Amino acid sequence: MTKSFRTLDDVNLKGKRVLLRVDLNVPMEGGRVTDATRLERVAPTITEISDKGGKVILLAHFGRPKGRDPKESLKPVAEALSKVIKRPVAFAEDCIGDAAATAVAALKDGDILCLENTRFHKEEEKNDAGFVAELAKLGDIWVNDAFSAAHRAHASTEGLGHKLPAYAGRTMQAELDALGKALEAPTKPVIAIIGGAKVSTKIDLLENLVNKVDALVIGGGMANTFLHAQGVAVGKSLAEKDLAATALRIMEKANAANCAIILPVDAVVANQFAANAPSHAYGLDAIPADGMILDVGPQSIARIHAAIDDAATLVWNGPLGAFELTPFDRGTMVSAKHAAERTRAKKLISVAGGGDTVAALNQAGVAGDFSYVSTAGGAFLEWMEGKPLPGAKF
Repeated sequence: MTKSFRTLDDVNLKGKRVLLRVDLNVPMEGGRVTDATRLERVAPTITEISDKGGKVILLAHFGRPKGRDPKESLKPVAEALSKVIKRPVAFAEDCIGDAAATAVAALKDGDILCLENTRFHKEEEKNDAGFVAELAKLGDIWVNDAFSAAHRAHASTEGLGHKLPAYAGRTMQAELDALGKALEAPTKPVIAIIGGAKVSTKIDLLENLVNKVDALVIGGGMANTFLHAQGVAVGKSLAEKDLAATALRIMEKANAANCAIILPVDAVVANQFAANAPSHAYGLDAIPADGMILDVGPQSIARIHAAIDDAATLVWNGPLGAFELTPFDRGTMVSAKHAAERTRAKKLISVAGGGDTVAALNQAGVAGDFSYVSTAGGAFLEWMEGKPLPGAKF
C-alpha cells in the first residue's frame, strides 16, 4: 500500500526545532502519574527525533483547565516522561511568549523540552490564528503524534499544519497504517463487530460501515433496539424503542449494500442488572416479560465465531454484553479470544478501538494478540464513521 502521508522518513531533523504534538493526558493521583501507557507510546518518536539531532519541543494539553491552573500543569508529567525515556526533559512555564522562547533558544541538538499545557490559553481550542502564529515561531517543522486528539481542530493539533511543514510521528503513522488496512484498503471479506449500550451514539458509524463491510455483527444493548424494531419482545431489556425506524433504515441500507447484518439469535437473560444474578439462555421467541437481556446466548456466539472464521479483516468497537458483570462478559470474552486465536494463526487482521473495547480485550487477556488496538476513543470512532480527521493531514 502506498504511503499517502509524510512521516519522519521524509525530513532531515538535524538542528531543526521540532514542534512535536503528543498526548500526555495521563491519569494522575496526588501529583503522580498512575498509568504511563501514553508516555510509553510517544517515547519512540521523541527519542528518534532526539537521536537524529532534532530539538524536541513537546506540545500537549492536560485536563480541561479554565485558564492557568497549577493543578493542571504538565510539569509532573514531564518529570514522569523523563523517567520513561531515561533522558532529561526540560520544562518551560508557558507554551508561548518569553518563557517559551527563552527555553527553546537554550536547546542544543538532541535536547528535549516540554512546554506548559496548551489549554492554559483559551485560544488553543478556538484554533486562534494569532495563537497558532505564536506557537509556530518556536519551531521549524510540526510533527503530530497525537492521534487521540486528531479529531479536534485545535491550534496545536491542526492549526500548526497550515503554518509549518507537517509530518506524522511514529504513533500517528502506526495508527493511520493500521486503520488504512482495516477499512480503506482491507483484505476482504471484512466483518465489523459493533456493540455497546446505545444505537443513538453509533448511528453514523453503522450507516458508514454497511457500505464498507461484508458482515456487521451487532451486539450489546444496541442489538435489543434492532430486535425490538423487528417485533421481538425484549422484556425489560435496555432498548431505545424510539429508534426502531432508524434501526430498520440501517437494515435496509445494509440489504441494499449486500452487507449481512448478524443479530443475536438467543440471549442470556436475568431478572436484575447485577453480577452473578441468576440467568438463563432463551431463544428470542421466549424472552420473559420481566427479564433483561444481558449477553448474547450460546447459539449467537457460535454464529459470531463462524462469521469471524469467514473474515480476513475484523474491526471491533464495543462489547457484546454487560461485560463489566460476570457471567455476562462471556460473549465478549469468548469472541475476543476466538478473534485473537485467528489473528495469531495469521488468518485474520484484527483492529479494535474505543475505551470499553480496550478494557474488554485486556480483561480477556488478548489485547496483545490483536493486530492493532487503538486507545483513541473519539478519533477512532470518527474515523470509523468516515469523517475526515483535521489533525491527520500531512
